[in-house]
Amino acid sequence: MIRLFGSLIVILVLIATASAVAQDVTLDGDFIQGGLVTGRVAAGDRVDLDGKPVPVAANGRFLIAFDRDGAKTAKLEIRHANGSVTRRDLTIETRSYDIQRIDGLPPRKVTPSPEDMKRIAAERTLMVAARGIVRRDSDFVSGFVWPARGRISGVYGSQRILNGEPRRPHFGVDIAAPVGTPVVAAADGEVTLVHPGMFFNGKSVVIDHGLGLNSVYIHLSETLVKKGQKVKKGAVVGRVGKTGRATGPHLHWGMRLRDVEIDPALLVDGSPEN
Repeated sequence: MIRLFGSLIVILVLIATASAVAQDVTLDGDFIQGGLVTGRVAAGDRVDLDGKPVPVAANGRFLIAFDRDGAKTAKLEIRHANGSVTRRDLTIETRSYDIQRIDGLPPRKVTPSPEDMKRIAAERTLMVAARGIVRRDSDFVSGFVWPARGRISGVYGSQRILNGEPRRPHFGVDIAAPVGTPVVAAADGEVTLVHPGMFFNGKSVVIDHGLGLNSVYIHLSETLVKKGQKVKKGAVVGRVGKTGRATGPHLHWGMRLRDVEIDPALLVDGSPEN
């Protein structure tokens, strides 16, 4: 078995609609809500998912992902350099999600003041900019590792109820660990944001892995990288803390492909507790 994102490789040999020549399209990943799939086409090919263009690296690599509450099907279209077209109807597995109740948070962290909201909006702008970068690189081919060792205390997609009030779903994995536990880059990439302390996120790091795939590491006690720095998978980028909106020390690890929040746990093998 060959693994890149923890699933079987599917080789699609489809008959091109504009040519009698068969085209090979390789897809590898998790066809499930919150899943990430990597593909490879020939240089010069164009890729669309549900009618939207998908960035393709110079080596033909591309990435697609499926939202937490996304549709059960998706349409992939590859326009080859020779003028032929390959189409594939994708079936996406649906999921059910936990409800997670978190009590004991400071009221201000659940219902911010108008002044806090101004700060939150400014910090959100910084985060959106850092996570909106789309480099035509494919650092993600390094594969992924757990960014910290500890107990999983929060999972992707769960509905959050904070101090009894429903809030947006949790997009990431929480790993509970003592303050100071090393946090490493989940994959090769480039640091696009280092923040000394956001209202909700606390000390934060964002790493871009290419083609709009990025990872976030928040609630840190310390950041150990600089914006623009290239990092390798496993390099220490910070330390576990409890800054921002947190009831105890843990790492929140999030992954996003462009505008789609994906499940980090699908990208790695085993457990961070080992």
